[in-house]
Amino acid sequence: MTVESTRREFLRTSVAGAVAAGVAQRALGAAKVPLSERVAVCSWSLEPKSADELLQLLAQTGIKRTQIALDPIRTDEKWKDAAQKCRAAGVSLVSGMFGTKGEDYTTLESIRRTGGVVPDATWDENWRNIQQDAELAQQLGLKLVTFHAGFLPPQTEAEAFGKVQQRLRQIADHFAARGIALGMETGQEKVDTLAAFLRALERKNVGVNFDPANIILYGSGDPVAAVKVLLPWVRQCHVKDAVRTRTPGTWGEEVPVGKGQVDWKTILKALEAGGFGGPLCIEREAGNARVADIRQAREQLERLVG
Repeated sequence: MTVESTRREFLRTSVAGAVAAGVAQRALGAAKVPLSERVAVCSWSLEPKSADELLQLLAQTGIKRTQIALDPIRTDEKWKDAAQKCRAAGVSLVSGMFGTKGEDYTTLESIRRTGGVVPDATWDENWRNIQQDAELAQQLGLKLVTFHAGFLPPQTEAEAFGKVQQRLRQIADHFAARGIALGMETGQEKVDTLAAFLRALERKNVGVNFDPANIILYGSGDPVAAVKVLLPWVRQCHVKDAVRTRTPGTWGEEVPVGKGQVDWKTILKALEAGGFGGPLCIEREAGNARVADIRQAREQLERLVG
């Protein structure tokens, strides 16, 4: 057997494991996983400066599950023992998230230029960091990691499309070799562009982290229509809310869950009908009362899902 055929077989087995995890997740969804075993908090929403502070703030939300930001654990000594401290506190790590260097969220145009793995100027550094994040995710026992890929080019932009496809296949294969699935954030591009990109990517361990509020914040479409298209790829859902901008080309506004334009009742029903039983991670990236807003989001989910 050649080295290349051995590599293909290894990746096939690893991807199969990640796909099996997704199938199992949908089977669990059909079996109605209790909400308490699905709701989590995005660690970065609480703006903690250390693992100890994260645990203190999580306790105030009443939720003992978190999607953990990987980059602080990779780069900051105050986070090195985060996994051990979470285990000791009975806090589960449901998934991970990595960021990318050089991102500028000042305006929609600035994030279009600088976001994710699309820019050439930051690709080499981001690829080095992503490989380390994959190793860390494996050490933490994570089966899902999410990230912002950037503004994905349409197939009509052949050169850019091919370049970003190659980069994401490279990332996908690196995580698949460790039995880890990936979820790309939604919102930057229209849903048909994202779906076409995923089909062309041909990586079964790559899906989406469905974030309906992002679709409103970026002004890229209708979240209810989007969930129906993206349902086969949904690995995780971010729970937040937003209102649309009145000025085209500018950001919408993030607001507490239940105060915005995300039709959570319809979206949650669509996810349930599709057999999705995965994590519902509350994300709050604005405001000065984040613990209270996260508690409110949890209560809103309890009313809608029960």
